[in-house]
Amino acid sequence: MQLPQRALSDAVPDQTRRRGPGLALGVVMTGVLITAVDTTIVVLALPEIERTLHIALASVVWVVIGYLLVITLLATQVGRLGDMFGRVRMYESGFVLFVVGSAACALSWNEASMIAFRVLQGIGGAFVTANSGAVIADLFPPEKRGRAYGFNGIGWSLGAVLGIVLGGLIVTYASWRWIFWINVPIGLGAVSLAVRVLHDRGERRRRRLDPAGMATLGLGLFGLLWGITRLATVPLDATMIGYLAGGVTLLAVFVWIERSVDEPMLDLSLFGVPTMSPSLLASMLQALANYAVLFLVIMYLQGSRGLSPIHASLLLVPGYVIGGMTGPFAGRLADRLSPVLPATLGLGVQVVALFFYAQLSVHTGLWLVVVASVINGIGSGFFFPANNSAVMKAAPPQLFGISSGMLRTFSNVGMVFSFAMAILIASRSISRGLAFAIFVGSTSLHGQLAAAFTSGLHAAFYASMGLMAIAALLSATRASRGLRGSKPAPAPRASQTRP
Repeated sequence: MQLPQRALSDAVPDQTRRRGPGLALGVVMTGVLITAVDTTIVVLALPEIERTLHIALASVVWVVIGYLLVITLLATQVGRLGDMFGRVRMYESGFVLFVVGSAACALSWNEASMIAFRVLQGIGGAFVTANSGAVIADLFPPEKRGRAYGFNGIGWSLGAVLGIVLGGLIVTYASWRWIFWINVPIGLGAVSLAVRVLHDRGERRRRRLDPAGMATLGLGLFGLLWGITRLATVPLDATMIGYLAGGVTLLAVFVWIERSVDEPMLDLSLFGVPTMSPSLLASMLQALANYAVLFLVIMYLQGSRGLSPIHASLLLVPGYVIGGMTGPFAGRLADRLSPVLPATLGLGVQVVALFFYAQLSVHTGLWLVVVASVINGIGSGFFFPANNSAVMKAAPPQLFGISSGMLRTFSNVGMVFSFAMAILIASRSISRGLAFAIFVGSTSLHGQLAAAFTSGLHAAFYASMGLMAIAALLSATRASRGLRGSKPAPAPRASQTRP
């Protein structure tokens, strides 16, 4: 006979408390770290992957976009699976899938196999990232979650640093395949520790998946991304217009479906919770503006300045390190005061960082890159833990998994489109094909072409500044909505609370 769920959830936390929530948080941080590594490490290996596997120049970017797109599509669905079958169980399953996908990527033999195995890796990454926020919400009370998310931010920053440094070292001195092999021992160690330390605490609820919503969102985003990435290399034609129009149409169908089904992929009722809408939109715009920065700066350092991957990557390390150190402080500030202040302040600081990046030229001292990356890191360190805390504080406990998944979805939508924005805007001063080659690191520029390309980058940085400023304004509106004293969340739909 099965024990009542509440009895299980009351017994298991005692084991977790004896072990200490700090150790459990460390396991969650490891999951975030390993997925963060793969968002940056692959960037520096794209030229070698392109040459070794004979991938077409216009397709190699899908090694990155495919991974992010899968995480975007599955974030809310695997968050829902966490609510149904246990967030920790789904988190651990994600680790296993991620390790298997990493090993498969290391063994890939052509373009199709690489992209397919990156999709598998992305599925594992979705299970990890979508459930990590909900696991933390289960482990810590609301008044301590900001600090916990701050430490979780250290995992992301450390992972990004390791990705940049290891990516540069591996591409320079070893085979690109090792950027995937290194995930295997780390992932296996984390899985074995997670099984001993993490235990499900939240009540499980019967839910339904939303395959129609996932299909229309996936195909809609794919159509837009395919059209935009093609536009970066070839002139606009009827086929491209068809992809773009089809993508927009499918996204409209997706919204209609989400308003019609009982348990949608994106629970639109959550937007009735005060502060939820600006928090999610700020997350999307921040990602759209900031995730492209890594690629724009790498394009500048390798394309206009002719630096090697390892030298280019080392210039960005201080920003990630200092950003990680800032996270716990910002989280404590969010706990003591309100998430609005550190989140909005962080976005404002990132606007300043983007302004510094926009001053780069072919003759600028490289110290400016370091200064801008440090400022940007501080801004990110303030924004992420505070915004994550704001979303999870506003979310009803029975919807922690869905809310965490929605936050990841909105952030990833911004991330995947940041690639297209970076290429399109940066290529306005040189040919699209040449800009795309610089984007994946397979060529560099000299003389007037380098100066013209750098000028094109300025436009991309200024566009990012505008998006980041809008995100800051959205974040600031939460103050007038009373984040700490917000009205109760609307009751979830009947199908969401069925035992």
